[in-house]
Amino acid sequence: RFRVGPDSAGADPGPKCYRREGPLAVTDANVMVGKLIPDFFPKIFGRTNDQPIDAEAVRGAFAKLAKEVGGGRSPEEIADGFITIAVENMANAIKKISVARGYDVTRYALNCFGGAGGQHACLVADSLGMKSVVIHPLSGLLSAYGMGLADIRATRTQALEEKLGTKALASVNRIGKKLGAEVKREVASQGVASSQIQVIVRAHLRYAGTDTPLEVVAGTLKKMQRDFEAAHKSRFGFMDRDKEIVVEAVSVEAIGGGAKFSERAGKTTNSKLPGPRRKTEFFSRGKSQTAGVYTRDQIKPGHTIKGPALLIEPNQTIVIEDGWAAKLTAKDHIVLTRIKVLARKHAIGTKADPVLLEVFNNLFMSIAEQMGVTLQNTAYSVNIKERLDFSCAVFAQDGTLVANAPHMPVHLGSMDRSVETVIRANKGKIRPGDVYALNAPYNGGTHLPDITVCTPVFDAKGKNILFWVASRGHHADVGGVAPGSMSPLATHIDEEGVYIDNFKLVDRGRFREKELYALLEGAKYPARNPLQNVNDLKAQIAANEKGVRELRKMIALFGMPVVKAYMGHVQDNAAESVRRVLDRLHDSEFSYEMDQGTFIRVKISVDKKKREATVDFTGTSPQQNTNFNAPAPVTRAAVLYVFRVMVDDEIPMNAGCLRPINIVVPERSMLSPEYPAAVVAGNVETSQAITNCLFGALGALSCAQGTMNNLTYGNDNYQYYETICSGSPAGPGFNGTDAVHTHMTNTRLTDPEVLEFRFPVVLEDFHIRKDSGGRGKWRAGDGIYRRVRFREKMDCAILSGHRRVPPFGLAGGESGHVGENRVRRLNGIEEKLKGCDQTVLEAGEAVIIVTPTAGGYGPLS
Repeated sequence: RFRVGPDSAGADPGPKCYRREGPLAVTDANVMVGKLIPDFFPKIFGRTNDQPIDAEAVRGAFAKLAKEVGGGRSPEEIADGFITIAVENMANAIKKISVARGYDVTRYALNCFGGAGGQHACLVADSLGMKSVVIHPLSGLLSAYGMGLADIRATRTQALEEKLGTKALASVNRIGKKLGAEVKREVASQGVASSQIQVIVRAHLRYAGTDTPLEVVAGTLKKMQRDFEAAHKSRFGFMDRDKEIVVEAVSVEAIGGGAKFSERAGKTTNSKLPGPRRKTEFFSRGKSQTAGVYTRDQIKPGHTIKGPALLIEPNQTIVIEDGWAAKLTAKDHIVLTRIKVLARKHAIGTKADPVLLEVFNNLFMSIAEQMGVTLQNTAYSVNIKERLDFSCAVFAQDGTLVANAPHMPVHLGSMDRSVETVIRANKGKIRPGDVYALNAPYNGGTHLPDITVCTPVFDAKGKNILFWVASRGHHADVGGVAPGSMSPLATHIDEEGVYIDNFKLVDRGRFREKELYALLEGAKYPARNPLQNVNDLKAQIAANEKGVRELRKMIALFGMPVVKAYMGHVQDNAAESVRRVLDRLHDSEFSYEMDQGTFIRVKISVDKKKREATVDFTGTSPQQNTNFNAPAPVTRAAVLYVFRVMVDDEIPMNAGCLRPINIVVPERSMLSPEYPAAVVAGNVETSQAITNCLFGALGALSCAQGTMNNLTYGNDNYQYYETICSGSPAGPGFNGTDAVHTHMTNTRLTDPEVLEFRFPVVLEDFHIRKDSGGRGKWRAGDGIYRRVRFREKMDCAILSGHRRVPPFGLAGGESGHVGENRVRRLNGIEEKLKGCDQTVLEAGEAVIIVTPTAGGYGPLS
């Protein structure tokens, strides 16, 4: 695979062509293909700062690289490949940001800036499906130019938290007047005349029960509501007129003092475009093209240059690709416009190509990331919107994992089993517009709070399924004997919540809301807040639909044969990457004790000749009468994660990673339980134990904290769940990091302000425990202390590990420290809780979590 970024050559040493022994960079690739001409660069390079860029060094380096890569590719083809990857990386970043803000980029013009922007503008626009690009005459210096013209601004914000109505409007006007006077004085104190200062008052509005406010300019009630609903529809894709609108805050901004400047429109010419200064050849999109070279002083407003061509400006080079035209406007701007319909990508074939392998790796991953952004934007619960306890992925026709976003490892390695279950159970009955939901641990799920939503991607005729997309979200409560559905005392699956086994969520486009409520409310221990579940499931459906649309765009651009081929190639690449890991491994085994006295045992046998390995968990403790049983997909997810981590390269975590791995799990063990065993801790706790056991066997990493410190609390009105971080483990050549989530969890903690606003609790103390990580030549990161006080009576439960057995060190490194769970009662006395415990806290009482810490690596001496 070819790789571009994320590191930069910077200004020093800079690209290879700068004559400072720098690495090959994208600038060099543009020199190699002829899009940057040395004659038009200033002579400021070399030791004496009077040399041109070194095109010969670039050609020599790419010739050497072409020889190393082989396959008959010319240096120009190699350089063009790197440009293609760089362009796709830029386009994917723009997609992600735009989706997060609710924009459809195809409806806009691309604004180009930066010294290299003009070299890639046409290609990036094509990748995004955009038809026009605007390039300011100072676009190469746009940031500096903007700072020089910028206004002086002052802002103030004041919280309000009132329902939108007459009273709130009066408050907005009162606060706006008060803060307006303050910001106006601040700007005036910097020498701006009062008459030149504009004051804008904005209201921060959100729906009740949500956490993402949107700003609208203050006005009448009707106008603010209309503007908010339009902004919400644009950003999140829906409105909810049944919910109250809350004015969260009022912000006021004073603006003034900027340069009095307007770009005047000049006259346009009807004269004929003069001929190019010279002719040149540049290589782009797999072929050599003859291009005219124009300089900015040649052309006048009204002139149009058709590509392929180069336009040399004082601060940059603009590449006008074939099919594009550049017009100089009356305001001295260059507007690039696509004048030919963009054809499907040039015939690239289905044989694996190192350039397109990287492109498709990133494209598949980008689709999953866009799904995740959509899910976060549209979700209802704190658990999904704020803690990001969700995952999104793309699957092949048969349900095998193709690519994922960097979400939750415990989800991503097990979701394919859910998709495969839906395919198997509905064979011959799946129709366009159908969507399925599943959380059944004994039929492809992991534990009941994790609900997976699966959507098929059909061909244009609606006959054949081409792909699947799926999203899994951890719902804050799905019933069970304890709020949050994470009871440490559950011994039967029914005690953990609502069991969802292959439920049709949407039937040919119709959301089955009535049937869904019946399911959520009809269990032995029903969901406590089914409205929240329904709204989060709708968000998962919306995320999947985003994936469907993006996959269809990919198919339209490349054609299904190519997309299908590269779907296989990215999995093949992952398999080969893992085989390279196996080449350097040896047979090993490890035994890992958990606090309950159970053991995870693993033996890894490597067949060097076949380049395969067997991961055998024979000897692991049998199925338990607790909820620490981990369904088979969880074990598989842990193995996938560990071997993916061992790959020292950026590859998507997909089914190919497990192709060289044979996993043996004894039946009726705690890693392959049978119905109706409880499993809620298996997903969050045992998964961490499996991961640590595998890393211990490989000698690659000391033990992490080995737990997610699952804290749940709630009553009939509130339910909250969080996992709590600690330090990461040390390994050969590196220290751990303080206070981060590790391994199978990848969530974030809810912001204290959001936590205290949405729930009747106070976060009294949250700090890093200095020097608490396991010691060694390489030291583990430090753990944390967290204390939460309750303002209402609530049930509280903790599922945690390493309260008895300390996390191990490796290669002579010291073990970490065990964790503690305590409750501070109203009389000030602290009671110690067990690692897995449940209690009731009165208003004013607090729960305290001291996390275990990871092990060190190597002897201190």
